[in-house]
Formats: sequence, C-alpha cells, structure tokens
Amino acid sequence: MTAGRQPPGRPAARPAAVPAHIARALGGPPDATADEAAEPAEPPSPPPPGWRAGERALRLLTVAAVAAAAALLTGHAWLLALAAGPVALLVLAGPGAATSALTGAGRPSRLSAAVETGPGRCFENEDIAVRVRLDFDGAAGWIDPGITLGPGVELTSLAVAGPVVELALTARRWGRWSLGTVDVDVYDTGGLARRTVRAELGEIQVFPVPTQASLTPIPVRLPDRLGEHTARQNGDGIEVVGVRPHIWGERQRRIHWPSTTRRGSIQINQFAAERTADTVVLVDALVDFIDPATRASGLDETVRAAAGLTRAYLRSHDRVGLVSIGGTLRWLQPGSGGGYFYRIVESVLEVRKDLGYSVPALQRLPPPALPRGALVYAITQLADERILEVLGDLAQRGNPLVVIEIPTGAPYIAPGDTVGHLARRLWLADRAAMRFALRERGIPVVAQSAGKSLDLALAPLLRTRIQGRTR
Repeated sequence: MTAGRQPPGRPAARPAAVPAHIARALGGPPDATADEAAEPAEPPSPPPPGWRAGERALRLLTVAAVAAAAALLTGHAWLLALAAGPVALLVLAGPGAATSALTGAGRPSRLSAAVETGPGRCFENEDIAVRVRLDFDGAAGWIDPGITLGPGVELTSLAVAGPVVELALTARRWGRWSLGTVDVDVYDTGGLARRTVRAELGEIQVFPVPTQASLTPIPVRLPDRLGEHTARQNGDGIEVVGVRPHIWGERQRRIHWPSTTRRGSIQINQFAAERTADTVVLVDALVDFIDPATRASGLDETVRAAAGLTRAYLRSHDRVGLVSIGGTLRWLQPGSGGGYFYRIVESVLEVRKDLGYSVPALQRLPPPALPRGALVYAITQLADERILEVLGDLAQRGNPLVVIEIPTGAPYIAPGDTVGHLARRLWLADRAAMRFALRERGIPVVAQSAGKSLDLALAPLLRTRIQGRTR
C-alpha cells in the first residue's frame, strides 16, 4: 500500500489590495497581498493506458539483464546463473508470465471503477465517506490506490478490502471543492503487470459553520406583512401600546378593566402591529487578509458571520436576501423558510471554487436584489476602498444600512524596521478614515471579532431602530 499522493501546496488567501503608498513604504509593489494569490491546481496527468510491467517484473528483468551483461563483459559463465534465477521466477509466476508482463494476456480485459459518496453537502469539519468499487473480469492479485485530494479536504483514513477502497475525508474549509481523484493500480496474480484505472471523486459543497447569532435589529419602517417584529403602527399584536374608547362590535376580551372603571366608559386595549422585515446581507469578497497573529482568514469570518445573521433572521420568519461582491456579482432575492438558508449559502460558495481567483469587477447592484426599505448588512473587512463605492450607492438609495467590520490584524513588522512601523501606522490610519467616513454619513459601523457571538456586535443597535435616508 502506498501513501496518498498530495498535490503541491498552494496558499489559501485571496489577493488583498494594499494602497500604493503603503506598498512602496513596505518595499513591495502596489496591490501587494498578505499571502500569495491562490492559483487553481493543475489536474493530475492521465494514467498510462493498458497493461504495463509492474515493479516486481522490472526488478527481476533488471537483475537478469545486469547479470547477463556482467557475464558478457567479464567472460565468467557462472554469472549467467544469477540471470537464470529471475528468469525462472518470471516463468513460474504464472502461465505465460514472462510474456504476459508485456502483452497483458490472461489478465482482466474489462476494468472500471464506480464511486459512491455520501451527501454532496456538509458543514466544515464534518466527515465525508467515499467508496471506490472496482469491477473487472478474470483474476487479479492486489490493488494499490494512489490519492490526489482537492485543496479543501483532508484524508483521515484509508482502507482496502478486496476490490473496494474506502476513504474517510474531512472538510476543512467552506467552499465548493473538487474531492480529487484516486488512481488504483490493479496487479495480476503474479504481481508482474499492472493496469491503472482512475476514479473521479466529484465535487462537494462545504457550508461554513454559522456564527452564533440570535439578535435581529429592525429598521424604522417595516413592510406591510405579518411577522414577529413590533411595528410602530397600530394593529393586531400582543404588545399593548395604549387604550382607546370601545367601538360597538369589538371583542369584549380586549377590554382594559382598570381604565374602564376609572373613566366610567368602556376602554379597549390598543396593540402594536406585528410585521416582518426584509433583510439583505452584502458579502464583501473583494479581498482576503490573513491575520498575522492567528492565521485566520478574513473572508472565512465574513462568510460565517453572514451565515449566522441569515439564520437568525430566517428563524424570525423574516425575508432574507444575499448580495456577494467579488470576482462576479451574485445576488439572491429575499425569501423566507428554513430551506432558503441553504439556497443563500450555496449562492456564495462560488466565491471560493478550489481556491481559484478572478479579478473583481464592481457593478451597480440590481434593483430586485434590494427591495425598497430593506435593511442591508454589509459584512466587510474594510480593506479595499472600492467597497465604499458600493456602500455609497446603498446610502443614496435610502436603504437602512449597517456595516459589520471583520477586523484583520495589522501587517507584521520586524523589530527595528522604522519605515515599516510608519507604513503600518499609515495603514491603520486609512482603516480609521474609512470608518470615520461611514459614520459621518450616519451609517453605524460595528466590529465582529473572530470566534465570538455576533450578538455582542449587534447589541448596540437594539437601543434604537435603524434609520435610513429619507427619499
């Protein structure tokens, strides 16, 4: 059994644009990155067709050829006895083994592989069971699998039982990943010839583990649809906002008896209407900074926060939509229901497809993606100034807007590097200037730390309802 063959290592970070003046101060070109840009892995070369000599046959033939050459060069006939042994083993290994090692006679003529995998979707750090079953005619000696895995999964166990190869994989990072390939070498009964069959393991969708979140702040104006949020207008609900005189035909169980007794006339409880909210989550996938201290990916935390926020609002029976800005503009109209969570997450998985990267191109957000008055959460690292153009467009439309910043660590500077320390201060000043520009426009900016509950960041928004610009 041979160990699994892994593809060459690739960095996992998406390019993050750094301002030109900071890049020059750090001694690098503009648009330098915290990590090198990830490049798609080259697919493995196809296996050789047909039967070919195995390692055992090649060793025996090598020994026989070396012994025969030594006998010819030295003139010692007894060296031919060393060549006779390997030749005899080739002959005795099986009927026609000496020639079948090259011709493939007497071995399986039909050879195929069938792949069985579990569900095509899972969450991070969940196990994936894969079974490769070989189908062939005739007799075979043993099989030897060689594994080439995709970038988002890790091999945890490998077992071979007859013609079946069982793999246990673990999904390490969210995204849409190619599981890889398995090249199975099938040997004949004598182990002298082998044939390779390739099994493509297919793709899998790995969902991010949502950040813990339960708070659902709401805007000032809510759509006229029944829901669970208390609106400012009167209507059918459970929260009492006042009393008013009774009108003939109203239900008696709504009578407020203390006020009725005090005023001498029948008073009715007045309730606040309960409405649903429209929420759109904007995912900034333009860049991906790696924290130098924790090696955490800013894009990972962005998507996990988006998943947690989406799940919290869907549990409140609100309508949630998604807009992803990266290599391609992707959006999904607001919808509701438990199954809609998976549709939203699937729409953002294309941001990371086998660590590939495409040049971002900003476009104006389509009107159907942003219903009138919808609350927009922009989850961003505030690392690319181009996101300010998108946020400015949203503010002009009048949508209530909240910016959730995913802080990333400052670049590492070697001790004693004076120029580097000045460049880092300039980098931090640029980040602070972006926050200041947003807050000056009345857009709240909250910070979400990696590994912590999103409720800690959203709690200040519960003091008052989120305002939008009046058209």
